[in-house]
This record gives sequence, C-alpha cells and structure tokens, in this order.
Amino acid sequence: MVWNTSTCKVTLMSIFLVSSVLIICLNQEVFEIVITRRGEKNLDFREDPRFHVDCPAIIGGDEERWAEASILTKTVEFRKRWRLNESECVRMTRDCDAFKRDRRYVTVPLSEEEAAFPIAYSVVAHHRVDMLERLLRAIYAPQNVYCLHVDQKSPPPYQEAVRALAACFPNVFMASRQERVVYTSWLRVQADLNCMRDLVAAPQPWKYFINLCGLDFPIKTNLEMVRALRALNGENSMESMHTPGGKVGRWQIRHEIVNDGLRSTGEKKSPPPIPTPMFSGNAYIVVTRAFVEHVLSDPTARALMEWEKDTFSPDEHLWATLQRLPGVPGSTPPHDKYDVEDMMAIARLVRWSYMEGDTLQGAAYPPCRGTHMRAICINSAKDLAWVLKQRHLFVNKLDSDVDELAVHCLERYLRRKALRQVFSPSGLLGTLSGTWRGR
Repeated sequence: MVWNTSTCKVTLMSIFLVSSVLIICLNQEVFEIVITRRGEKNLDFREDPRFHVDCPAIIGGDEERWAEASILTKTVEFRKRWRLNESECVRMTRDCDAFKRDRRYVTVPLSEEEAAFPIAYSVVAHHRVDMLERLLRAIYAPQNVYCLHVDQKSPPPYQEAVRALAACFPNVFMASRQERVVYTSWLRVQADLNCMRDLVAAPQPWKYFINLCGLDFPIKTNLEMVRALRALNGENSMESMHTPGGKVGRWQIRHEIVNDGLRSTGEKKSPPPIPTPMFSGNAYIVVTRAFVEHVLSDPTARALMEWEKDTFSPDEHLWATLQRLPGVPGSTPPHDKYDVEDMMAIARLVRWSYMEGDTLQGAAYPPCRGTHMRAICINSAKDLAWVLKQRHLFVNKLDSDVDELAVHCLERYLRRKALRQVFSPSGLLGTLSGTWRGR
C-alpha cells in the first residue's frame, strides 16, 4: 500500500475522531455539548417555565427585571414549588445515576488543568439539606474530594439524607468522626480537623484544602479556583492580623461548655506555648496539603491546639496564629507588615453590618441589599453584581429561604460560565481541538 499525504491526513483524522468520540462518550453530558453545540442548554439546570426569571439582567443590575422576579417569588405558587427535603433526598439517591443526571452534576473534569489540580473540601453542616446539596452540586468535580461533617445534634432524617447523598459519589464521604458542635467552641475546629485527617488519608492527590459551612456558596468556577490556587504558589490564604485589644480576652480567659453553650469561667489561662504572638482572623482558610499534614503532626502545632481547646471562638485565632508560626508550610512572617485582612484573602467574602455604607465616605463595602444574621450579610440577588467582582472564591452567606433568586441566579451564572470554559483553549474540547491542529 502506497501512503501519500492525503492518505496520512485521512488516517490521522480518523484516529482523532475515533479518540475524540471515545473520550466524549465517556460522559453523556459532554457528548451533548459536542454533538448539538447547545452545551449551556443541555447541562444547564432545569427550570420550571412558570418561574423563569432573567438572571443575566438581574446580575447586571436591571432593577425592572429584578422587580418582576421579586413579585414572582412572593406568589403562593412559587412558595409551594418543589424543594429537596430529607425524604426526597433519600428517595432520589436510591438511583444515583438518575439523581446525578436529573440534578445536572458534571461528572468529568472539564479541562486537563482542573484534572491535574484536585481540591479537598471540608463542609460542616447541621441543617438544610437543600442548601447543602446545591452547594455540593455547585462545587462538584470528580477529581476533587469532599468530606461532609454533620453535627451530632442534627435530626436523624437529616443525617440519613446526607449519608445517602454522599453515598452517590466515590469522592464524597461523611467524616469518620462527628462532633456535637457548640457555637464559638473548640468543637467547631475539631469538626474541620476530623475532616482534615480523613482527607489526608483519602486516595485523591489533592493540592489545597478549603473549609466550608452549609450557607457558603462559590462565586468562581472550578477552573477559576484552580488558577487562583496555583497563583498562590504554595502559600496559604486567610485573614491573619495582630490581635486588637478587644479580642485578647477570647484566649486569655478559660471557657467551658455548659448545656450546649459556651461560657467564661473567669479563670485566666497560661500563656500560649508558641514563640510568636497570637493572631486574629476567622474560621475560613485556603491552605496547602503540606499545611494540613504539618498541623496534624507537628508537636508545636499540636501543643497550640491543645491549649486552644478552652478558649472562646478558637477558629478565629487558631488558624491565623498557625499561619504566622515559623516553619509552617505556606505561612508568612509574624511581622505586622505581613498582616492580611479578610478582604485581601481569597478564602471567603463576608460583609459585616457595622462596616457597610458609602464606600466613598470610608465604608469597607456597600450596604447589604438582603438581611443580616449575627451581623453578617445574607446576600440578595441585588448584591450579586458587587459580589461577583470580588477576589474571593466563596461568599458567606447565601440562603434560599431569604432570597431564592440569589441562589438560583448565582448557580446558573457559574454553570454557564463553566460550560463556556469547556470550549476555551485549556478546556476539554479546546484541548481535543488543539491536539488535532497540532497534527
């Protein structure tokens, strides 16, 4: 047989097409994107036409479209719409393939870049399986790994529903040890530590760890998160500040749990067993795998954690202090030049009521258009335009009971953006196309 240029081209094209079809057909959703070129429609979340709203316009700040949607959400019909509850979650997850298909989970990595950079998550939750499932769906990728910690105090139907949800995914699991979490106590930290230990033992070669709670929601696609984490170049990202005078009592005075609440004993604690000052931050962290492994095994870190167990709100000073200890992977020096405020870290966007106002007059951020819980903004759909401009990976808080439009529009915005990235040069289909062009 004589091989000429035309024959070679045809042969190579045939090999490429067969390989592409094999790869694509591994996942029906990606197959639909390629064959129909209607990827956003085929992978987009299903929407009841009775409750259609113009999310792009709302996110863009269109007051008229928002007003129309707001009126819709107040109707009796809308309030009676279908929502995932505990019994429905258990029922639907009896057929995991159907559940993942009906709920529109993305079950293949959408780019080689994402496949090569798995992320580990700890999610601490105690109620609202509907919000937990929507959070999981929004951040789910098959290369990542997810540890779900459910409060021991949560009702049995909720615990059963979360177990059923986790059982549908090979990379989602319940924490091997569940804590009876008490607000502002050490047990909130222990819940994350339990997941950290389980995640280190998991087979996935994850690079970074992110901790979440049930009312967090992403404001970046998985690809954007991967690129943000790679840009950290092995460093951690979290709030870590020299402790203001008003907060030193949180770790200077011993506290104890009484009747599922934390109270001060008035007894002064011994100094912390570390060579640096204590630092102040918050519960939300983005840290390297090496940081997690160090925290779980290093004697100094373990001594600090033991000392922290009877402090007030230790999650707001433990991580911030570990981040400034010499020798901790991804840490920064203790000098105040290296202080990082929460608006400069990427872990979480949180707006406090007492810092809201006119930014031209010195306020940290514009007023919350939703409502507040413990002085934290529960964002509305009208907040999304500002929220999506921020550097953070996640926002706290988002609650469909407060504003369903905010959750509805944000999850659709992220899904459509992720699908558009499939066709980018680094996306799955862009990679296949580039492979052919390279021939």
